[in-house]
Amino acid sequence: MPRRSATMLASTILLIALFLATALIKVPYSEMSPGPTYNTLGDQNGKPVITISGRTTYPTTGNLNMTTVEVTSADYELNLVEAVTGWLRHDAAVIPHANLYPDNQTEQQAEQQNAEDFTASQDSAKAAALKQLGIPVGTEVVVSAVVAGSPSVGKLHAGDVIVAVDGAKVTDPSQVAVLVTKHQPGQDVVFTVLPPGKDGKNGTTGGAPQQVTVTTAKNPDTGKAMVGIQPGTEHTFPFSIDINLGDVGGPSAGLMFSLGIVDKLQSTDLTDGKFVAGTGTIDDTGKVGPIGGISMKVIAARKAGAQYFFTPSDNCAEAANGTPSGLRLIKVDTLAQAVNDLADIRSGNTAALPSCAK
Repeated sequence: MPRRSATMLASTILLIALFLATALIKVPYSEMSPGPTYNTLGDQNGKPVITISGRTTYPTTGNLNMTTVEVTSADYELNLVEAVTGWLRHDAAVIPHANLYPDNQTEQQAEQQNAEDFTASQDSAKAAALKQLGIPVGTEVVVSAVVAGSPSVGKLHAGDVIVAVDGAKVTDPSQVAVLVTKHQPGQDVVFTVLPPGKDGKNGTTGGAPQQVTVTTAKNPDTGKAMVGIQPGTEHTFPFSIDINLGDVGGPSAGLMFSLGIVDKLQSTDLTDGKFVAGTGTIDDTGKVGPIGGISMKVIAARKAGAQYFFTPSDNCAEAANGTPSGLRLIKVDTLAQAVNDLADIRSGNTAALPSCAK
């Protein structure tokens, strides 16, 4: 074989070997990319994303799209080639794996956390929307979680409404621990509860309260009686509001859910046919908070056809660095402000819209 051919063959083999080697090298990074968007005013899998019953609703037009990102799973490790390719793409972001999955979360743990965040986000979004419209919202004490291996396992369940403990009415989560620790470890505590869906909230038919007896155990940290639950609060509403997006997780759709609910419950058409998208967490007072993956979400929104994008204030600088052409970022801090901004969009007064700066 001629020397030149032998050299070229050896170089080719070396390059292939190097490529294969880099493809096998794992790096501690994950990748984000633009995910699907969902119109909160539209349908998903043949069902409305937001369904309201027991209250008059009004026709809507246009789009109020929530946005998502797609991420590599907690169990997947990028190789060096994938990481470099991701760094070079404008529509992907390669970030440290620990940023997405702190404390070495497994895929199952990450999915559980996202599901819990999504459920809490829906509750806050409903409350914020009704308060924006001046509709009364109530609260109730619930079992937020049951500790594995505790006395409450199989007796109390997440979502149970705690009506009373030992006959004493409960109106605040802090009361539960006070009433339980009146007992000595090994003594019984009687909970009066309503299982999920039987408390009459969201317009459902209320069921009869049930009495559940739990034998206390000794708290290893304090030595006091414990039952092993985490009490919390949920809102109650005077009519039914259901959100149908089973494959989505996390808290970042709160603002857009609230806007979708407001649009359906008032006679004014919020968008007047315009395509508006956005993101942002929301609390029950209507305050909008920051989210992750904003650079991917603006890309997803523009690909879907959005003209305007509600952007939490704390995400503005990052979003402004990579805004796709044709998409107007609107800086937002509260639900009330977003409703007013939509009024400016309807009237054509877009100069009044607060913008994001780099």
